[in-house]
Amino acid sequence: NSGINAEYGYYITNNLSMSHEPESWEEYEVDNAARNMGDLNINAQSFVPNAFAPSFVPRFAPNPDPIPLQTNGHMQPSLVEGPVSDSNKINPVESKIIKLEEPVKMEEETPLTKEEPKEELMEEPKEETMEVEETQPECCAAEPVAEPKPAPVQKPPPPPKVKEKRKDNVNIVFIGHVDAGKSTIGGHILYLTGQVDKRTLEKFEREAKEMNRESWYLSWALDTNDEERDKGKTVEVGRGFFETEKKRFTLLDAPGHRCFVSNMIGGAAQADVGILVISARKGEFETGFDRGGQTREHALLAKTAGVKHLIVLINKMDDPSVEWDKARYDDICSRLLPFLKQSGFKTSDIKFMPASGLTGANLKEPLDPKVCPWYNGPPFLSYLDELPSFKDKSTGKPFRMSIVEKYKDMGTIVMGKVISGECRKNQSLTIMPNQTVVQVAEILIDDMDSEVAESGDNVKLKLRNVEEEDISAGFVLCSMDSVCKIADRFLAKIQLVELRNIIAPGFNCIMHIHSSVTEVSFEELVGLMDKKTGKKMVEKNGKPVKPRCAKEREVVFAKLQLATPICIESFDQFPQLGRFTLRDEGKTIAVGVVLKTSNQLANQIN
Repeated sequence: NSGINAEYGYYITNNLSMSHEPESWEEYEVDNAARNMGDLNINAQSFVPNAFAPSFVPRFAPNPDPIPLQTNGHMQPSLVEGPVSDSNKINPVESKIIKLEEPVKMEEETPLTKEEPKEELMEEPKEETMEVEETQPECCAAEPVAEPKPAPVQKPPPPPKVKEKRKDNVNIVFIGHVDAGKSTIGGHILYLTGQVDKRTLEKFEREAKEMNRESWYLSWALDTNDEERDKGKTVEVGRGFFETEKKRFTLLDAPGHRCFVSNMIGGAAQADVGILVISARKGEFETGFDRGGQTREHALLAKTAGVKHLIVLINKMDDPSVEWDKARYDDICSRLLPFLKQSGFKTSDIKFMPASGLTGANLKEPLDPKVCPWYNGPPFLSYLDELPSFKDKSTGKPFRMSIVEKYKDMGTIVMGKVISGECRKNQSLTIMPNQTVVQVAEILIDDMDSEVAESGDNVKLKLRNVEEEDISAGFVLCSMDSVCKIADRFLAKIQLVELRNIIAPGFNCIMHIHSSVTEVSFEELVGLMDKKTGKKMVEKNGKPVKPRCAKEREVVFAKLQLATPICIESFDQFPQLGRFTLRDEGKTIAVGVVLKTSNQLANQIN
């Protein structure tokens, strides 16, 4: 009893700080339990046992055991285990009283290991229940049981992706005589559609004013290099993108100078719609349309390159020499229409409209009736938005893309227009004529990443397994199961346009076909077409007429020999790869289509 009373006195003195002895110990135990229950913190953190902490030894226990050693995260048993005396054992009654008191703080606490779970700071309040635990000897202490891991919550599957309907892509090319205002109109359209901001345009205007070229600032949105800005002449095909309500457009600005016609042909080969820009200023239209001007040649080349629809935009109607004069407008239309029909355009595929590229009149907003009361048609951008789709809707065709440009930017990148079929990321293709197998790493449409490129898209492809030096303009990307044909001889139907002399076997010139340029020679003239009937001319015995030579305005059938083999297809299978233009001495002399591609051609036309 004396030992028990001593222990009671110890806890009372240290925990309750009492200075006098209570009147009744039984009443004290009840009052003390109720008071301690009221001081409990039900929101306290839950107790997490520390398997590596030293065992608890009361202060009054004699000869405490040494603290076990810890090696590599494992507890080592005590070297000396003394017998537990009866005086060291704790009475169950005493343990109940100890549990009601505040927990004794340990002198040293070891941090939680990585394997032990971290408990949340706040837990849901628990019911006020008093649990009585009986202490166990140190030798029989149970190891901490790992808490069961909650089962992973299965997220609901994401909803299926709905394929967004893409806007139809239309490629437009600005063509016409030099200084007609092609780049100015193109730059103004990019500004009106939000592709060029006002601050950039003001910067261009300040720089142009310093060079005494105030009216050129709009063209600088497409003419990006210093040579083009200094001379005011487009050299390379400019490129831009804009969108309307219904369509997405790729804008191509072709050079108008006669020295850069080859670049113009490359731009027209990528276009669906041609914008023939005409200057209404007196003297300028006549210079471009007369013999030797680029208006005639560009219209003919555009039709040969595959342009399906032509918009004749009569520019500079606000010029002081014109001032929106209807008589001047009608005179230009009446002189252009017969020539365009002769070049192969149908009347339904030709549209005339007045405009001013510098002021933006009739580009986006309709004309003010006070300025031009005689024109009631739609503005330029509204008319473009209402055009029918030019996309090739035929399915099952193999992939074809003629490479127009190539450069190196963190890999080999090629540019061009998809002629037929479609390609996707990581798809394997074949480059002809060198028969190199490549893989599509990225697809960029209007500088935006895309998963698929379809027929009619003007794209950039990043390729693997090929170097830039191994690719040239005029190469064709093809499907692996259906590659493009390679030929050095072919049979063609040719219309002679402008000749100084006659053409006979052995005549050499330069041929432009899709994006390829090569030298060609007339090997043999095998037939002549009758203009009235549109059929080949035959003799009385039924054999085709074989002319010795051909002159201007005649249509002949001829075998042509190429200097080097190139990618070429017949016109009936792939029209874009079967049209060509012949040029000599800086002038277009003939246009034609490929009828057969073979190393052994028949003498007669089937």
